[in-house]
Amino acid sequence: MLDNTWNNILDWFRDRSERAKLVRSFNESARTSFVAGIAPTLLKASISKGESSYKHQFSNWLNTGFRIQAFTGRVLTKDELIHIGKVILDDAVLVRRLIVLGWDTLEIHGDAGTYGCRWQLKDYIPLPKFNENE
Repeated sequence: MLDNTWNNILDWFRDRSERAKLVRSFNESARTSFVAGIAPTLLKASISKGESSYKHQFSNWLNTGFRIQAFTGRVLTKDELIHIGKVILDDAVLVRRLIVLGWDTLEIHGDAGTYGCRWQLKDYIPLPKFNENE
């Protein structure tokens, strides 16, 4: 019993560390892309509470939202928020990493305004189709 508890504690700290590394890496890449003129908007990722109804079998037990804030100095339209979300969701490797590390919600917000958009990450994993005849 003690071994199992200890392993759970170690896994929890390992997962927290990996989650923090992913957020730092995302933010570093976003800054570099913005400064180089590749990205038109500076993005910053953080961890949020997430949407409890989006939970899946790999969801972390706390703070399951991957929030991205776009710094534009104005209220973003819904279409602009959706565009940013689709860019993230089209990166299948990133979506899989987010899920494996316990996130279940992608949130996109601007730096002004009160509304944003949310996506349930598990809906964006391309799963292979199996032939029923084989």
